[in-house]
Amino acid sequence: MKFTDGYWKLLPGVTLLRPQSVDEVVDDAGRLVVYAPTAPILTRGDTLNRPLVTVSFDAPMDDVVGVRIEHHQGRRDPGPHFEVSRAPGDSKVVLPLVEGEHGASLTSGRLAARVATDGGWRVDFVADGRVLTSSTDRSVGVVTTPDGAHHVREQLTIGVGEHLYGLGERFGALVKNGQSVDIWNEDGGTASDQAYKNVPFYLSDAGYGVFVAHPERVSFEVGTEVVSRTQFSVVGETLQYYVIYGATPKEILSRYTALTGRPARVPAWSFGLWLSTSFTTDYDEGTVTSFIDGMAEREIPLSVFHFDCFWMRQFHWCDFVWDPATFPDPEGMLARLRAKGLRISAWINPYVAQRSHLFAEGCEKGYLVLTPAGDVWQWDMWQAGMALVDFTNPDAKAWYLAQLKGLLDQGVDCFKTDFGERIPTDVVWHDGSDPQRMHNYYAHLYNEAVFELLQAERGEGEAVLFARSATAGGQQFPVHWGGDCESTYASMAESLRGGLSLALSGFGYWSHDIGGFEGTPDPAVFKRWTAFGLLSSHSRLHASDSYRVPWAFDDEAVDVARTFTRLKMSLMPYLARVAGEAHGQGVPMMRPMMLEFPGDRGTAGVDTQYMLGDALLVAPVFSTEGDVEYYVPEGRWTNLLDGRAVSGPRWVAERHGFDSLPLLVRPGTVLPVGARTDRPDYAWADGVTLRLFELPDGHDSTTTVPSETGEPTTFRTRREGRRVTVTSDDARAPWAVQVGDRVVRAEGAGSVELPV
Repeated sequence: MKFTDGYWKLLPGVTLLRPQSVDEVVDDAGRLVVYAPTAPILTRGDTLNRPLVTVSFDAPMDDVVGVRIEHHQGRRDPGPHFEVSRAPGDSKVVLPLVEGEHGASLTSGRLAARVATDGGWRVDFVADGRVLTSSTDRSVGVVTTPDGAHHVREQLTIGVGEHLYGLGERFGALVKNGQSVDIWNEDGGTASDQAYKNVPFYLSDAGYGVFVAHPERVSFEVGTEVVSRTQFSVVGETLQYYVIYGATPKEILSRYTALTGRPARVPAWSFGLWLSTSFTTDYDEGTVTSFIDGMAEREIPLSVFHFDCFWMRQFHWCDFVWDPATFPDPEGMLARLRAKGLRISAWINPYVAQRSHLFAEGCEKGYLVLTPAGDVWQWDMWQAGMALVDFTNPDAKAWYLAQLKGLLDQGVDCFKTDFGERIPTDVVWHDGSDPQRMHNYYAHLYNEAVFELLQAERGEGEAVLFARSATAGGQQFPVHWGGDCESTYASMAESLRGGLSLALSGFGYWSHDIGGFEGTPDPAVFKRWTAFGLLSSHSRLHASDSYRVPWAFDDEAVDVARTFTRLKMSLMPYLARVAGEAHGQGVPMMRPMMLEFPGDRGTAGVDTQYMLGDALLVAPVFSTEGDVEYYVPEGRWTNLLDGRAVSGPRWVAERHGFDSLPLLVRPGTVLPVGARTDRPDYAWADGVTLRLFELPDGHDSTTTVPSETGEPTTFRTRREGRRVTVTSDDARAPWAVQVGDRVVRAEGAGSVELPV
């Protein structure tokens, strides 16, 4: 929200109080507390009728500084709050900084907040001898707007050449400089500035991130109120934020996800191809079986089948009852589908239509959200007489999950947790939560509840969702998909931008509707999108009113789907390791170029390509003709599909057929490729081939191939001169090494030596 008219003047009717001096600094049990009057204090009389701003600094974990700006501290705080982990480490408060200098500091690991205590207000956030960002004399503000609302704002400086990223899944430019963003979940598709997944966290390529720990609406002015500052503001009397230091963007994300929660481990089968009934299409068991058998007949591996909304009766969503006219034998049907080796996903949402048999029960027992008058909140959008389950009520949560458990007992494996964005603010929550804060936070409670049920019923590492809405911390409950996009190249590109922006907001996995959701793509769009979708972390064929089976387009679409599905299955030894990094370190599987190459300024604004893990560069093709331009970082890269070499740093223009795209292997890579192409969940080390790409003389690396059920298998690769040696002490199955076209095979533990 903007408060000024240009740089010098406030907007009409706006008043602003700013810290003008520091009255006192206090070491409060490891917290640095600063009392800052809103005018210089020259005499005792200046303290009368004078507002005071209290700013406190603490260290929840190393390399993180928490900042709390407060005006009036007596306001009731009903919650909810983001869960922030605390693991205090090496921190200290120093008063003064050095002998003869006016100032104070709080140090957290390598990061310090240095507060000037003489002259105007200034706080520098310093790490490794340099200032990362600062709060200056015009930054902190306690604001009153013409409607009488109180706000607290902060403005942190943006350096020359600095780029900011994140703020959730945003479909505009990847670099957020020059954008105004409101953190407020909306069901707005992928073609506007609204988003399903709003996250009040941004990452800077200057070595820091900022997390504004407010579930309610947070307004960001990224170089738009003042072009050299990022402003963020909330309604109320308090603003809490955290500055996070990292020597690299990956390190910042790792620290941020340590603070707000790491992505869970997802099952191996979830990396296979998901096929949906689509939304409003006509289907029954015969249709479903024909789709599944059609995929098998065409040798396109399929891992998950998804039943979208109309598995339930119209006007009954959600009652969790299979439509008896269409699916008279759901248990038998699910058993028959599972016998084909498939997992089953079912669509759900957190709403209860008035016609549902659960509506009266929810009303009677107080499980539905109420209006201030005590009525059940309802409207007719989406479903007639729709009400909303109150997840702040433990009994309501248990009631809702009991319905889902019934589906799991029938044979469903996972859920598409749709919606969760249209959350009213003129309501009363069971636990007294602030309705403004619950608007975004509801998605967190909803997905958390369903994910925890799946973990309890299916086991750790077997839970997976297909979720649309989220906010900070929602990365703990994967997977998330990009929402309702159109079936065009432009929408394909905006979907990618949304996924890359989400990746820089702490989310480790991401998917999208292959071919687009709204409308029916022409065959060219479908084929280009298929290659992109099967080189994403998770891959789903889904749409609104048309089927997405490849043969609905043309024969070549079938070939493309088969080629890229099988390619992805063969890459599982590599992808499983990359997924482990998302879970263990908070580094996403799909990575914007700047995340993997922070020292290359050529990657700063690139948002039409990405790294899949650390070793594979993917550049989707956004044209029917196959023309594509992509950026290649330094080194000699190799196209995995045809073996052609491309050297960088430079932009490259190429033309690709539908069966191809730029898929480059990073120089110095040992890429493990699996022996199977028919499914994602297999023994990845059994028959694995280690493909070597442009290893420099002196190369010495360890490649780990994970296992779902046992210990990983490790291989050590060393190059000396013109020879390379690969050794494994724990291989228990055949494996091979490939350089160019030459392949050397081994059995179990031992070594392979070959020329390069």
